[in-house]
Amino acid sequence: MTAPLFSVIIPLEYHRGQWERCWRGWQAQTLPKFQFEIVLVVPPNFPEQEKLSALLGPQDRLEYSTERHDIGLCVTGAARARGDFLFFTESHCWPEPDVLERVLHAFETQPQWAALSGQTIRVAHNRLSHAEADMYDADIEHGLKAHPWRKVLDACFVTRRDSYEACGGLKSGLGHFAEWALAADYFELGFKIGHAPEVRMYHYYIGELAELHKFTTDFTIGEMTYLSQGAYGPGGHLLEVPSEWICQGNWDRRLARSLLRITTRDLLARSAESTRRLPALAKTAQRWLAPAIGGTCAARAKAAARVWWATAMLKCAALIGSRARLSTVFREYVAALIDHQRLKCIQSRHNAGASAGVPLRDSEPAWDVFAPDNAGFYPIEISGKTRFRWSEPAAIIPAWMPAGRHRICIECLPIRDLGGTGHTRFYFNEEPVSAQDVAIGQDSIEIKLELGESRHSTLAWTCLSFPAIADGRLLGLPIKRIRWDFVSEAPAPRVAAKTSRQTRDILHRA
Repeated sequence: MTAPLFSVIIPLEYHRGQWERCWRGWQAQTLPKFQFEIVLVVPPNFPEQEKLSALLGPQDRLEYSTERHDIGLCVTGAARARGDFLFFTESHCWPEPDVLERVLHAFETQPQWAALSGQTIRVAHNRLSHAEADMYDADIEHGLKAHPWRKVLDACFVTRRDSYEACGGLKSGLGHFAEWALAADYFELGFKIGHAPEVRMYHYYIGELAELHKFTTDFTIGEMTYLSQGAYGPGGHLLEVPSEWICQGNWDRRLARSLLRITTRDLLARSAESTRRLPALAKTAQRWLAPAIGGTCAARAKAAARVWWATAMLKCAALIGSRARLSTVFREYVAALIDHQRLKCIQSRHNAGASAGVPLRDSEPAWDVFAPDNAGFYPIEISGKTRFRWSEPAAIIPAWMPAGRHRICIECLPIRDLGGTGHTRFYFNEEPVSAQDVAIGQDSIEIKLELGESRHSTLAWTCLSFPAIADGRLLGLPIKRIRWDFVSEAPAPRVAAKTSRQTRDILHRA
């Protein structure tokens, strides 16, 4: 059988009762039937499987999969499709009759396009579905028209097969976040995704809170899964890292307890120096009390309360609020869901690390200021073209270190006076670092350390808060890089000479 030009891949999971309408739309295409095939990818739990076989034409087929998510089903469909172009869509969407003809025309007139995304037309039937459409329409328009690379629209995405395969395709296990990951890979590898507004699909918005909750948490879980894997695709560096992820070490109980002990000790030591600094020092110590006791518990409780409140406000707005008010509350609800789900995922990751009995950081020597497992840091910022992170007045970084002598250099932006050791004190594995092993320059701090045996270690510090203009945060050190040098191996331990009892007896008899 001759391979078709197009393979239309339809996953039959989130169909929202519209899959037959979707099917009829594809059967009504004006493009000759021999030029396209329809691949229906069926999950194990699809309730109307007996209807499917009767609908198939000669160019259509069913592909059964063990996958239960749209993205996994799309991966299966793409692997089994025969067309030169892969048309990804959803089973709650249906096309205008000339969609495939318009796609073909777009690729013929824009040969530089590796892929294209079309336009969706909302189909909404209640107030909540209109609010849902308002939010997603705005997000889609921003992605397709303004954002530099977020051009993959899952409801209507068509790609040349060779481009799709060169980018590694969609990834199962990432939920709908896989679309963003794929879009970043296309951009990074130089495959252009065009926008063809004349290619139009109808998109059915269901307007049900349970379905919205399911989709939002699915996307967020996929995002956190992608970040936790570490082995990103080519475009991984383009994806914005959420603050919950990059600052997750702030909720690590083990690190928080270490900082609480250090800051309390530092508070007692500094109180003898200047009573004027006591309130700030006490605030720094108090900051680590809640995470030391409960980890993410307090933050998750606050996020859960925000979700509860946003849900109540959304239900009220759906009943009596204006359309503008409903759309605003809808966005607040989705934002609250995302924040709460991110914290839940982070807690699950910490639990997994704790049950395995190992720290989350890999066992390689690396003092990485941009790692998410550090505690006492704010999100990544950029000054000019330089990435950096502000620490808090107390911060700690974990890493694995081999036995021996080491030199660590903390490079900072020249924003604040780093002061002397009276301003900044360092702790290695919670023990104070001697002042003679710390050299503080204008924009760098060099620390000499010695470790008797290889182990996971921590480097922590406390410093005076930097009063930044129009910034209410408690700021510590503006760090752009931490360099680590292995100076020499640990010296062999000195063992005191011992005389055996047998030798002493011989000498005594002599």
